[in-house]
Amino acid sequence: MRSTVDPEKIKQLMNILGKEARGSGSVYFTGGASALLIGWRSSTVDIDIRLDPEPSGVFQAISKIKRELNINIELASPQDFLPPLPGWRDRSVFIGKQGQVSFYHYDFTAQALSKLSRGYERDISDVQAMYAQQLFSLEDLDNCFKAIESDLIRFPSIDSDVLKNRVETFIEQMRGNRQ
Repeated sequence: MRSTVDPEKIKQLMNILGKEARGSGSVYFTGGASALLIGWRSSTVDIDIRLDPEPSGVFQAISKIKRELNINIELASPQDFLPPLPGWRDRSVFIGKQGQVSFYHYDFTAQALSKLSRGYERDISDVQAMYAQQLFSLEDLDNCFKAIESDLIRFPSIDSDVLKNRVETFIEQMRGNRQ
């Protein structure tokens, strides 16, 4: 059984990936890893990442990290569950660079939409925490949903009407909280 992940293990992962990778590339953290680094959660069970572009030697490094740090690393990001949002790279937040590898938080607007699509209580809490920390705007959330709405047909597990309702409800609730 793998141990839980804390912010220190993510920093160790970044350090090892930077040392072990044999080429340049980018690693985008999503979900619990972002939550830990920003501070709205204290632990997570795994680290979800997207490689884009993939640094040479990264999979050998990931294998080593999983053994040395006893953590679970998954290749998963919002675009595995939703159509890629236009401008997601521009909205991704730079964390730092280790060696030739750049690290980012995957676009928080995309993370919010992905979590709203799942709709679990913890996901909704994460979206509320991201919004409270001003990591995405309600306008971007609405615009990005509208930009991908017609492409949701390519994701049969998503009911586009349910997601639309969740997005609209979340936006209404957050606007109501500001008054």
